[in-house]
Amino acid sequence: MILPFFAPSRLRGWSKSFLLLLFTSFLHAEEKSAQTYMREAVSLFFEAKPKESVAAFDKVIELAPQTAPQLWQRGLALYYAADYQEGRKQFELHQTVNPHDVENAAWHFICVAKSDGLEAAQKALISIEGDARVPMKEVHDLFAGKGTEEAVLKAAANKDAGAEEWRNQQCYAHLYLGLYHEALGHTEKAKEHMLKAAKDFSMDHYMGQTAQVHVKLRGWDK
Repeated sequence: MILPFFAPSRLRGWSKSFLLLLFTSFLHAEEKSAQTYMREAVSLFFEAKPKESVAAFDKVIELAPQTAPQLWQRGLALYYAADYQEGRKQFELHQTVNPHDVENAAWHFICVAKSDGLEAAQKALISIEGDARVPMKEVHDLFAGKGTEEAVLKAAANKDAGAEEWRNQQCYAHLYLGLYHEALGHTEKAKEHMLKAAKDFSMDHYMGQTAQVHVKLRGWDK
């Protein structure tokens, strides 16, 4: 499709530098559109509208296909939209650009568990090395079937890092314990941990707000 603004009859006599400037401006407008959809996708997710969020993320990919591997946020929205197969694909794609993130392996795990069962999820668990954040090593061990809930909580309970970091570690610990128990079908335990992540140890960052979205979508905030 030729945009009317760039019709050949209108280009005669225009300098190459001016045409380049016009074309660059057009591309920048497209980029801004992708950024707009990205902001919309995130906003919709935090409004607990995962299906609408996924649709907005898909527009981001349509306008800027090169961003697809980076969009782990889309994977979260897909999980809550109950599109577990697509969620799995998104986290596998993200692994190609972020290979040292336990969180990516955990979300991949719960998508596989929901679609294919716990045994399949443990077999498909992505191996991760180099994530030094507390308590990510213990979280990965738990999902792999060789760790314990107590080990996750013990690692997160160390206050030597300072009050704010301790709170953050608690938030992450309970978020992933909540997701783990949800994958196992332990609704009450999932609820207990997720409420702690969303309320008792609430944080304003993306994953802290994800815990709050989880609680809202499951109807546990009433």
